[in-house]
Amino acid sequence: MRLGITGHRGLPPETERLVRRALREEVADHGPGLVGVSCIADGPDAWFAELVLASGGRLEVVVPAEKYREGLPEEHHQTYDRLVQQAADIHRTGMVESDSRAHMAGSEILVGVVDELIAVWDGQPARGYGGTADVVAYAERTGVRARVIWPEGSARD
Repeated sequence: MRLGITGHRGLPPETERLVRRALREEVADHGPGLVGVSCIADGPDAWFAELVLASGGRLEVVVPAEKYREGLPEEHHQTYDRLVQQAADIHRTGMVESDSRAHMAGSEILVGVVDELIAVWDGQPARGYGGTADVVAYAERTGVRARVIWPEGSARD
C-alpha cells in the first residue's frame, strides 16, 4: 500500500497531539509493508514520515522545488534533512522557486504515485493555491481516494 499525506501546518499544540495520535493509528493499521509518500514539510507531513519509518515502512519524499527547504521554518531543517536522508526514493518537480505553484506540482506528483491520500484537513477552502483543500480536490478528480483526518476537538489558528 502506497499512502500519501497532505495537511495543515502550524497546528496548535492540542490539535498536534490529536493528529499525531490519529496518524499513529493510521500507520499501525497498515503494518510494516507501508510505503509512505510525503513532502515532509513541518507538521503532519513530517509526523507521518517519522511514523512510517518507525513502523518499519518505506519513505518516499517529494521535493516541490530546489529552494523548498529554504522556505520551511529553520527549526524544521534538521528534521527535513534527516528524513530526506532516510528516503528510499525522491521525486522532484524540477522547479526552482518554492512557491504555491511548485507546492501544488509536488502534491500532484505525490497523488500520482499513491493508492490513497490521507488529508489532515479541517474541511475549509484552501487559504492559498496549493493548500490542503486543493490537494484533496485534485486527488478526487484523478480518482485517488482521499480520507480526511480531523479528530474531534481539533482546531486551526
